[in-house]
Amino acid sequence: MEFPDVVLWAIPGFVACLVVEVVWGRRHAGVRYRAIDATASLSMGLGSVVINGASAGSIAALFYAVYALAPVHLGYAWWVFVLCFFLEDLAYYWFHRIAHESRWFWASHVVHHSSRSYNLATALRQTWTGKLTLGVLFWLPLVLLGFPPEMVFLFTGISLIYQFWIHTEAIDRLGPLERVLNTPSHHRVHHAVNPRYLDANYAGVLIVWDRLFGTFVAERADDRPVYGIVKNIETHNPLRIAFHEWAAIARDVACARTWREAAGYLFGPPGWSPDGSRRTTKVIKAEWEAELRAA
Repeated sequence: MEFPDVVLWAIPGFVACLVVEVVWGRRHAGVRYRAIDATASLSMGLGSVVINGASAGSIAALFYAVYALAPVHLGYAWWVFVLCFFLEDLAYYWFHRIAHESRWFWASHVVHHSSRSYNLATALRQTWTGKLTLGVLFWLPLVLLGFPPEMVFLFTGISLIYQFWIHTEAIDRLGPLERVLNTPSHHRVHHAVNPRYLDANYAGVLIVWDRLFGTFVAERADDRPVYGIVKNIETHNPLRIAFHEWAAIARDVACARTWREAAGYLFGPPGWSPDGSRRTTKVIKAEWEAELRAA
């Protein structure tokens, strides 16, 4: 069974929604667009589509090769679709979480967080180097369990489409849906650099994984999200946006005195340093919590 490339089909909808948000934002103070920033985001998105298209064949070949090793093939019964949806969303949660906890994966994912704006254009600010990190390995267990690769690809695409609309400040809370779904409110927290919000809300479609694994933080009216990364980059050049963290890793590894230090710079948390002179997000959050207790 073959499924359409749902992400490509959704691109016209992405563009239409973005135009609507721009028009809406001109009449409402809650949505902010900067032309130069939005242009950079759209450039990153276009580059990502081209690179992902060029690598799609090799990724598919890898998944089908692993699928051939699966002891059972589950087929296309309705319950297989349901189970695949939940397990794909769980795989995304762990990939996304580790993409923030390991600098190797963060070097690609930081691109998506590098804008200080939060709007639908930011949703399209995607990495060019994601395949380099081999993040696709997080989804290989699904095909080894017997889920058809095309079914896994379908739900990864649906997850990506779903996450587009939550990149907005135009939508407030959504009542009971906040308990189950990843919403604009939850994802604003994820993109924020406020100490309260660091390392939180890694969900794709379902926020239940964050609640289950202790990474959920609710948005608060008295702590408005501030967007960007802990150490912002002062550029809108797509090449620098795409590769700035890889260049920083190369500089750090070149200065490493031991293999252990080199491994720490590559795979340790962003901000790691052998002497502790830099601050990881966990350190920043711990310092903030200590200040709260002392106040």
